[in-house]
Amino acid sequence: MDLEAYSAVHGDRWDEVDRLARARHGSGADADRLVSGYQEVATDLARIRGVAPGSPAGDRLSRTLFRARLRFTGTPVDPLTAVTTFFARHLPAALYRIRWVTIWVAAATVAISAIVGVWIASTPGAVATFGTPEALRQYATEDFQAYYSDHGLGAFTAQVWSNNAFIAARMVAFGITGLYVPVSIIQNAVSLGVSAAIMHSQGRLGDFFLWIAPHGQLELYSVFLAGAAGLMICWSWIAPGARTRAQALAEDGRALLTVAVGLALTLLLSGLVEGVVTRQDWPWPVKIGIGTVALAAVLWYQWVLGGRAYRAGERGDVEEFERGATALTAG
Repeated sequence: MDLEAYSAVHGDRWDEVDRLARARHGSGADADRLVSGYQEVATDLARIRGVAPGSPAGDRLSRTLFRARLRFTGTPVDPLTAVTTFFARHLPAALYRIRWVTIWVAAATVAISAIVGVWIASTPGAVATFGTPEALRQYATEDFQAYYSDHGLGAFTAQVWSNNAFIAARMVAFGITGLYVPVSIIQNAVSLGVSAAIMHSQGRLGDFFLWIAPHGQLELYSVFLAGAAGLMICWSWIAPGARTRAQALAEDGRALLTVAVGLALTLLLSGLVEGVVTRQDWPWPVKIGIGTVALAAVLWYQWVLGGRAYRAGERGDVEEFERGATALTAG
């Protein structure tokens, strides 16, 4: 398509729609022409974007359509619709975009934890550097389990949730640095490896996995999601593709910061499991099963519902109406 020739042929119609959209007052006939012209200009914009997504002509028509929408809508989306759209389309699509990076973050965490744990457990005298024999025994036999029952149910759940949500939000927000997420992943993995090694030294490795399994499945996966979102934001300005770095960072930053909202909810769910389920004197299969169901629900939301939204064209970013112009154009 020759954009200059196409603009020359349809320019008068575009100018007419733009004039009607700018007018403060108009007749019923003007309103009819505006609605009809809006449909025609929207078709023209779709054709232009099919061959040149970032052209000045496309930006001009996008601005014209924005003004026209204001003329015959004029009212914002009601909050219920906005919330429904966010959780049904934006958030799952954003989570779906980071699905494979999430798997890589999980694999790195497991690998580092295993390496650290095996090295400490197999190196003579390594475990002793973490405390006296009595302190290590108390940690493995008393403190590790008492952590889940020393505080009241509500206070403990709120403490766990707020702490984990703050950590996840920082991983997403500071992911652009390129360093914060890897450092956090390594620190978290090393901590898990050290705890496992200490429990193993006291013959309690089975207790280690039993006590973290109910809530740890969803809690750790939420941390993996946070790390993946932070890394993707960093990658958006390292390799922006056909977009400018500013555009890539703005689009992916808006989309992936929504993940932090979703993580606040997944971590609240894991906090409830940790505060309510883990401490109960129930059979371990029941407690672990509850944690597995919670994780399965989040995985379905990310991979199934998110996949549907993504294939429908959703990327997690806000609608064009809300994000406004992405480039400066004259007119």
